[in-house]
Amino acid sequence: MARVLMKGNEAIAEAAVAAGCRYFFGYPITPQNEIPEYLSKRLPEVGGYFVQAESEVSAINMVYGAGGSGGRVMTSSSSPGIALKQEGLSCLACAEVPSVIVNMMRGGPGIGSIQASQADYFQTVKGGGNGDYMIPAYAPGTLQEACDLMAKAFDVAFEYRTPVMIAGDGMLGQMMEPVEIKKVDIKEYDLSWATRGRNGAKEPHIVLTAHLDADDLEAFNEYLQAKYRKIMAKEVMFDEHNLDGDPEYVLVAYGTVSRICKNAIAKLKEQGVNVGLLRPITLWPFPNEAIARAAARPSVKAVVSVEMAAGQMMEDIKIAVNGLKPVELIYRLGSIPPSPDFIATKVLELKGRK
Repeated sequence: MARVLMKGNEAIAEAAVAAGCRYFFGYPITPQNEIPEYLSKRLPEVGGYFVQAESEVSAINMVYGAGGSGGRVMTSSSSPGIALKQEGLSCLACAEVPSVIVNMMRGGPGIGSIQASQADYFQTVKGGGNGDYMIPAYAPGTLQEACDLMAKAFDVAFEYRTPVMIAGDGMLGQMMEPVEIKKVDIKEYDLSWATRGRNGAKEPHIVLTAHLDADDLEAFNEYLQAKYRKIMAKEVMFDEHNLDGDPEYVLVAYGTVSRICKNAIAKLKEQGVNVGLLRPITLWPFPNEAIARAAARPSVKAVVSVEMAAGQMMEDIKIAVNGLKPVELIYRLGSIPPSPDFIATKVLELKGRK
């Protein structure tokens, strides 16, 4: 397919269809409304089903039902809407229901604003619901990457039987860029676990989250932790920019902020300051080893988290760096993206006091 100029939300929705998504359940909230709007028309054209639920809570439980029967299912929302889905996400993780959840982050706390933010980082990577669970989370930096990651998200969801999140933001959802919606080789996965009647077995398959016996629950949690260790070993994704030389500082940023950082790095280069960028593509599993390697370079004076949040990702960067170098923070709040000049000025201030 040729490259087509599309709005981010609509491109992501079309990429989901190309990846085999045939069920969508959601509820309106800005700035992701074009996803359900687009799919309400598109899914019936390919034999799929769209339901606007009466609430975010209802939508995530519909995901549980359709996903539990083995369907390729997706929902989307934005920050406070995702917060309402957290109990359902915990249940999806426990019941091992493959599913994809898109979050176009907006400002908060609470209702906040309708503009972009990255303050859902904790909610995304620390398990926003109850219990010891994690979900893979992808943070695309461009619309093309978002489209490509949609197919990856569905594959990971079914390979590991887990919910998977696409962590975008209001800028990504509302911007327009040329994208290619690539043809996807949709893999077939074992669905013998799915709730499709007896499937030849004596008893029907049941997808549940209750483990009332303590020993049984401990064994199940150990099983989940082993699965998460496997994901951490195999599914880390990141990108590096300008780290081949001897950077004085390593910026760590994801999503749309990472694009702004590249412009800041170019401005700093004009002033004789060499700065590199490490961009996590997976927020979980986090690229700890890659960040540690970057921090260990002799030329590096500090690792700098650049965020539209109050240092949420910085906590994971500190764990990754593990005292090798200082970890600093450059941030804006209130849905205000840091400009290239703002980032460059802050780096120069750091350089002045080192």
